[in-house]
Amino acid sequence: MSGNGYGGGVGVEGYIRRHHRRDVAENQRSSHLVQHIKAPVHLVWSLVRRFDQPQKYKPFINRCVVRGNLEVGTVREVGVKSGLPATTSMERLELLDEEEHVLSISIVGGDHRLKNYSSIISLHPEVIDGRSGTMAIESFVVDVPEGNTKDETCFFVEALIKCNLKSLADISERLAAQGRTNH
Repeated sequence: MSGNGYGGGVGVEGYIRRHHRRDVAENQRSSHLVQHIKAPVHLVWSLVRRFDQPQKYKPFINRCVVRGNLEVGTVREVGVKSGLPATTSMERLELLDEEEHVLSISIVGGDHRLKNYSSIISLHPEVIDGRSGTMAIESFVVDVPEGNTKDETCFFVEALIKCNLKSLADISERLAAQGRTNH
C-alpha cells in the first residue's frame, strides 16, 4: 500500500530516532502512531502548521484563541467539545520547523488530567499507490494520572491521536482530490 519513496530510505524508525526521541520518567507513558495520507506533504503541512487553527482537522476542538504571535513560546487556549473529560486546554508551541515539517506542543494548563503532556508531529514524503503521499508520525509523553494505569493512559491518549490523524488524513485527501495536486 505504501512505500518510502523519498527520504533516502530512512523509514519510520529512523524518523522516530531523528524527531521523536524523549526522556520518559517512571511515572510517564510514551508512544507514537503513524498515519499514511494520500496527499502531498505541502498540503498536509498547510493544516498541521496552523497552531492557531487546530480545529481545522482536530475533531474534538471547537475553538482556539492564541495569545501572542505565532512563534515558539506562543500559548493557545482551545475549547474541547463535550463528551471528553475536559472543557479547555492551554497549549504552548514548542517547535515549528517549516523545513523539516515538525510541530511540537506542550500542555501548560486546563481542566483535564493530562499533566506534563507534550507531543511532536512530523510529516515525511512517501509514495502511495504511485502518487505523492505523506507519512505522519505523532508521538507523546504524559504523566500517568493517579488512579490510572500506564496502559489506560496510553489507550486514552492514543485514541485521541488516532482520531486526529484519521481526520487529518480524510481532510487532506479530500483537498488533494479537489485540487488534483500531485506535487
